[in-house]
Amino acid sequence: MKVSSEQPFEIVYSLFSHEFLGLLFESFAVQLDEKGRLSFAHQNISHVNAPEFASGLDEVDYKLIKWMDEMQQESVVKKFNHKKLKPKDFLRRIYDPKTENKAVQELIEEKLEGLRAKILENLNGKRLFEMGNDGNPIWREIDIMPEQASVLFHFRRNEENTHYFPTIKYQGEKLEWQYKNGYLICHEPAWLVVDYRLYNFKKGVDGNKLRPFLNKKFIVIPKKVEEQYYRKFVTQLVSSFDVYAVGFDIKVERSQPKALITLSDLPSNPKTDLFGNVIEEEEEDKIVFDLQFQYGDYNFRSEEKSDNNVELEHIGDNYIFHKVIRDLEKEKSYGDFLKNLDLPVKSSRHAMAKSKAFGWINTHRDRLQEEGIQIRQSTNGQGKKYFFGHAQISVEVKENIDWFDVHAIIKFGPYEIPFQKLRKLLLQGKTEFELPNGEIAVIPNSWFINYSEMFAFLEEQEQEEAFQLVLKKHHIALAQELQQNNLLQLTLSRKLEKLRDFSKIEDYELPVSFKGKLRPYQKAGYNWLRFLSEYRFGGCLADDMGLGKTVQTLAMLAYEKEAHPDATSLLVMPTSLIYNWELEARKFTPKLRILTYTGTQRIKDNSRFSKYDLVLTSYGIARMDVDILKGYYFNYIILDESQAIKNPGSIISKAVNELNCRQKLILTGTPVENGTMDLWSQMNFINKGLLGTQGMFKKQFLQPIEKKNDMEKAAKLHAMIKPFILRRLKTQVATDLPEKVINVKYSTMTPDQEKAYEEVKSYYREKIVNEMSIPGLKNQQFTLLRGLTQLRQIANHPKLTDKNYHGDSGKLEDVIHMVNETASEGHKVLIFSQFVRHLAIIREFLDHEKIKYAYLDGTTKDRQAQVKAFQENDSVKIFLISLKAGGVGLNLTKAEYVFLLDPWWNPAVEAQAIDRAHRIGQENKVMIYKFITRNTVEEKIMALQERKMALAGELISTEESFMKSLSKDDIEALLS
Repeated sequence: MKVSSEQPFEIVYSLFSHEFLGLLFESFAVQLDEKGRLSFAHQNISHVNAPEFASGLDEVDYKLIKWMDEMQQESVVKKFNHKKLKPKDFLRRIYDPKTENKAVQELIEEKLEGLRAKILENLNGKRLFEMGNDGNPIWREIDIMPEQASVLFHFRRNEENTHYFPTIKYQGEKLEWQYKNGYLICHEPAWLVVDYRLYNFKKGVDGNKLRPFLNKKFIVIPKKVEEQYYRKFVTQLVSSFDVYAVGFDIKVERSQPKALITLSDLPSNPKTDLFGNVIEEEEEDKIVFDLQFQYGDYNFRSEEKSDNNVELEHIGDNYIFHKVIRDLEKEKSYGDFLKNLDLPVKSSRHAMAKSKAFGWINTHRDRLQEEGIQIRQSTNGQGKKYFFGHAQISVEVKENIDWFDVHAIIKFGPYEIPFQKLRKLLLQGKTEFELPNGEIAVIPNSWFINYSEMFAFLEEQEQEEAFQLVLKKHHIALAQELQQNNLLQLTLSRKLEKLRDFSKIEDYELPVSFKGKLRPYQKAGYNWLRFLSEYRFGGCLADDMGLGKTVQTLAMLAYEKEAHPDATSLLVMPTSLIYNWELEARKFTPKLRILTYTGTQRIKDNSRFSKYDLVLTSYGIARMDVDILKGYYFNYIILDESQAIKNPGSIISKAVNELNCRQKLILTGTPVENGTMDLWSQMNFINKGLLGTQGMFKKQFLQPIEKKNDMEKAAKLHAMIKPFILRRLKTQVATDLPEKVINVKYSTMTPDQEKAYEEVKSYYREKIVNEMSIPGLKNQQFTLLRGLTQLRQIANHPKLTDKNYHGDSGKLEDVIHMVNETASEGHKVLIFSQFVRHLAIIREFLDHEKIKYAYLDGTTKDRQAQVKAFQENDSVKIFLISLKAGGVGLNLTKAEYVFLLDPWWNPAVEAQAIDRAHRIGQENKVMIYKFITRNTVEEKIMALQERKMALAGELISTEESFMKSLSKDDIEALLS
């Protein structure tokens, strides 16, 4: 009968018996009569039509309706009815004794029991009925009792047998429930209907323990199966429920748990192959921590989670059930406490490397005692007897003239251990040794972590007829870090203490002979270089590209000339940088006497070096002339682009390490290119032994950092090198920078490139000079423009004019180097060229290296997509743009660097390109690099342009105006 949701109605739930599935629930809407009573008008509700009756439903009703839908036969059989039989036919087959499927029956019953339990738990406050045989959903109402009943299980033992039965109490009164036509709706947990009242029970009683007694007073347990029954069944009841016994005893232990950690050895198991050969040995034996809880005489593993534990004791004819009531909350608090101390023993056992285990005990001993947690060794009589007392190490480091003196005291309980013995064990990686009392002391792992590097760097030095352990001064950062972590006492002079904080280094006057102005961060770099020089420390100036490593170094060299006028310094660099250094030195330090020691015509005589303040040479020459160079004692040896020696096994690395000097300095924007060993090679050059031997460095730092991602080792390595590396990023010194910093990068042609250039230059020089001698010839400008354009292209790369050219290009090498450097530092770069073919060569390199980039020339159709990729995609660091296509209409404020590959006569076009990056909205300071090839028309045009602009005071903005401004002498100079 249809129920109107517009008229008063009530939601009810009805219980009915299914032929196969047992007791099920259904939900109904029942219309109310004019007096508010339930009428005979009712309608079944499912999740489909429930929204229609939303005004009478709450959240619980929606859940109940959903669960009741799931227990109807159509839903129950859906998962199993693969042959698409009618639900009734399927169930008949499953439950018919001839065709039954017990496995499916069990799965169905498991699902239904789960649904019944959920429904019954949520019926409180709802109306429940038994359904009549005619389908009337409100045939008889069942009252849902608001409180839980309790069950007491009785055992009465006599000489012949034991009687067993349960009694039920509700609100303190005994409930008569047997022989009352009561029935169980659900068994797990039990929900019992008696006299149309629905009861559930404390402690989640299983209905199967009540069902046998619905129509039976008690169960008799014969004497012959008594013990077996007691052990298997009664112990469970005693553990989980209230039991009243006559004829045997139940003793209850109530106390607070005591936490015990038992330690036992777990020998390492080396991995072997099929033939028993050891493939891989574990690093160290382990110790197993086993957490247990003691209640009186009883111990329980923490993984055993039952509230109560019962053990049966049979003495003569008497039985005693020992019941221990556990405090699982307290046990959990112990587990949480230990977990917070990095000992996850919630599942009872945890294995840890032996030295780490004893380090953990040593660190947390006091806190464990405060919590009342005891540690003991396994008493199985096997294995070693370990020392569990307090282990202590105290180290004192005092500054001497050229080194640090190191004193250490080591104690295990009352025993003082010689420092030399423990140091030897630490260096060998051994974790244990025997104490005078026969116990085995295990060195805490924290000592390996904290002191192994320092102990490795210690050296023996004879002092006053004895050997004293000393530490070199350049290991100051290691000592300072240990002091900061309260791991040693360190006594330093006030001046050396300043090296801890770079900002506290004193301000030094710039040398009078230095012709330039340093920005604040550059002046701070100069101060740092001077400070290192005073203490004879080597340094690595690793500022971002474009921040002026060259000018800071030249300021320091100008001071060195004043302080040591007879000394000579050596500067080694890639060949392409020599000219740049010459130009910068002439500009900032014109009084420095400079020898460029390069080329095939160089005079291989190191006695000449003393006539100069600075010798410039290349890595290639240093490698070839190492015997000549190492025969001279230099003041400073400076390596520019020092990543050239990142491989310690390379010939150039070995060569520069053979050279002799008072002081060393390296310059690089990328101190680490491939891996941690890059750092060792460069640090070892400036401060020999700072990071130990190559083998020691691999063991102490490289392997833990690169293979195990050990952040503590990485932090320690950083602390050791920090005083000797100065690295400022462009973002850090942005306030010290002008809005635009323009640099000129000079490149040197390769021999093949130079040959191609000379051939074309000779051709046009002869052609143009001849044309200039013919009066009135109007093709001169066109020929000159064509010739200059070809020479500019060859200055970039001869491939621009000759597709068959297979040589290389000096400018391309420099551009690639700087692209790699900026991109590796995470900077974004705009690369402009007037020649699309030049961009194609750069593009080919980027494709080969799988470096992402954006690209724009006159043929690009998706201009905005390319701009968006560069501006918004962090992985796109490079934007290749043709000067003509990208001169206007672009807003590229993410760029930090602009590379102009082929500057030309029109400064306005260059300015427009620069302004693509340097414009409103730009948060970065922009570094501009103009690439000029030495001894080519590029260099000469730039010089000519500067001279003409200075003289005429006018802007040469077009090719035509530039050409008209050229005199005969100018043209001859361009083509000379």
